[in-house]
Amino acid sequence: MKEQDLASVRSVAVIGQGGAGKTTLCEAILYNAKLIDRIGSVVDGTSFMDSEPEEIKRNISISASVCSFSWKNYKFHLVDTPGYSNFISETINCLRVVGGALVVIPGVPDIKVQTENLWRVADRFNIPRLVAVTMLDRERSQFFEAVKQLEDAVQAKSLILQLPLGQEQNFSGVIDLLAMKAYINSRDGFTVQDIPEEFRQTAEEYRVKLVERIAESDDTLLEKYLEEGEISREELVKGLRAGSLNRKFTPVVACSGSRDIGVQPLLDQVFACLPSPGEENPMVGGHPDSKEEVTLAASPEAPFSALVFKTVADPFAGKLSLFRVYSGVLSSDSVIYNCSLKVKERVGQVFRLEGKKQKPVPSVGPGEIGAVAKLKDTVTGNSLSLEKDLVVYPFVDPLPAVITFAIEPKSKADEDKVSGALARLKEEDPVLVLGRDEQTREFVISGLGQMHLETVVEKLKRKFGVEVNLRSPKVPYKETLKRTVNIQGKYKRQSGGRGQYGDVWLELSPQSRGGGFEFENNIVGGAIPRQYIPAVEKGIVEAMADGVFAGYPVVDIKINLYDGSYHSVDSSDMAFKIAGSMGFKKGFMEAEPVLLEPIMEMSIIVPDDKMGDIIGDLNSRRGKVLGMEPRGKNQMIKARVPMAEVLRYASDLRSMTSDRGEFSMEFSRYDEVPQHLAEQIIAESKKKE
Repeated sequence: MKEQDLASVRSVAVIGQGGAGKTTLCEAILYNAKLIDRIGSVVDGTSFMDSEPEEIKRNISISASVCSFSWKNYKFHLVDTPGYSNFISETINCLRVVGGALVVIPGVPDIKVQTENLWRVADRFNIPRLVAVTMLDRERSQFFEAVKQLEDAVQAKSLILQLPLGQEQNFSGVIDLLAMKAYINSRDGFTVQDIPEEFRQTAEEYRVKLVERIAESDDTLLEKYLEEGEISREELVKGLRAGSLNRKFTPVVACSGSRDIGVQPLLDQVFACLPSPGEENPMVGGHPDSKEEVTLAASPEAPFSALVFKTVADPFAGKLSLFRVYSGVLSSDSVIYNCSLKVKERVGQVFRLEGKKQKPVPSVGPGEIGAVAKLKDTVTGNSLSLEKDLVVYPFVDPLPAVITFAIEPKSKADEDKVSGALARLKEEDPVLVLGRDEQTREFVISGLGQMHLETVVEKLKRKFGVEVNLRSPKVPYKETLKRTVNIQGKYKRQSGGRGQYGDVWLELSPQSRGGGFEFENNIVGGAIPRQYIPAVEKGIVEAMADGVFAGYPVVDIKINLYDGSYHSVDSSDMAFKIAGSMGFKKGFMEAEPVLLEPIMEMSIIVPDDKMGDIIGDLNSRRGKVLGMEPRGKNQMIKARVPMAEVLRYASDLRSMTSDRGEFSMEFSRYDEVPQHLAEQIIAESKKKE
């Protein structure tokens, strides 16, 4: 790649809420770029970008899809990203590495929380944006209302570049307010015409607003505009680009992907408003050893550096690592260095991606997205460079999982393979949390929603031939006591030969919540020989692990061993272990035993109009609302809710809010289970035993 070619490169993530029309718009872009010969349908499962069976089955994007192509004299690296909350982690990973974002919002106004969250992520990464209002051929589409909703939701300062020519079924093209021309689509193709008379007055009004907003973004332009009342076309174009790149406003265009209306003008604005690699905010990394800041120029002459943002696991072809180059050039058949893991990696063939197709290329340079297969150790989030020019780039921490299921292999053969297969899928999807619950002894898997984990199960079967069932995990209840008791534990057995004798006096008392277990030895005068004391504690600890009245571990208890007796012949470690266990169990049942349940701290973001429903639902789940904070047109509700009540809250919230809400939760503490519920839980536990 030559230095002068850098200005022609664009890496753009297409982002927005699920159902906004992102993939359909990408199809239309690829059709105009002559990469495909027809616009595929998400609904019919013919989309070029959504090729995974799980995506075709659900008619949604589940994973990010990259396509590299040329348009006019530009090199375009387009990343079509998921919009539904179950899969949004991958979208955030993609935003970390692109230069610009094309934000797609539906022309039938309905801005959801996913769009707001992704907008904030783009703010965090300082990414310039272009907004496309799509699906304007649909019934009840309202271009201006859609723009207003976005402005209200994310506090955006929009700059309308194009107006729709007609609406709903009469939508036939767009009016370019810079050129003051109409771009009309018809069966004969794409044509540039004068603005029809019925639209001219509106176009002139919005042209004035356009000029004023561009002028306001630059003091020199504003001064000229105030003095002369007009700005030249060249100055407007220059001011548009500067204001977009500096995020002083967000340009807005109109289109329909399914009918291929306004797509070519949109592509022109992508290159007019979004940055080349040399215009992006510099990616600042650090030296892996000294931690000093490292910034490498976005130049093919600079040392090579890149960041891996996605991994595709394939049981036959091995894993495919997708990366964005920040500096230098990566050529096929070379050796690079993984700075994150401090290991060398050998690169075979370098690819550019066209959806699921891999196109071999000699090299990839700054700003470009490439892929390489079978890197031995490299995973998502790793930084790559040359061994003599080390740099580690910051990546994105995985989103916290919000739902957990127990996972059960269907057969012994599946059980042997499931751990390895899940580990491979975790390389592809870092947000997955795998583990075994020490208390319930279940193998559990956590993710961003039920649909997320269901697709993992489907991939396990399709890619690795492993079949499993998902079910709600057991709630890790615990037992404790509420008052102090003193009790004797005595074990005496005579069987003709040497007998067994152990005698202990214990004081059982409650600890503060989270206080754990404490054992005190206050034996004086040799009432119990020192060598038997550990056996007493061991008997108590083993009894605590199995529970006393409900079969759940005992916590937050203090044991004081203060007296006892022994027999010089019949006493043994085993006798005192049994005596300690017997005394503990007897005393525990006299000390007002109670059942404890895990309480989760939740943050729930919902639209204003759903706040009452959500609070009412939380109350019905025995939740306690701690407070509320405004988030644009949404509210963030803070609450504490028992885990047993929110095991499937992700799907419940989606249903209650029409997928306009989202939440996060983490463990807070253990609290006492109400008596009537505790009785049911204990009865169920004894029934299972």
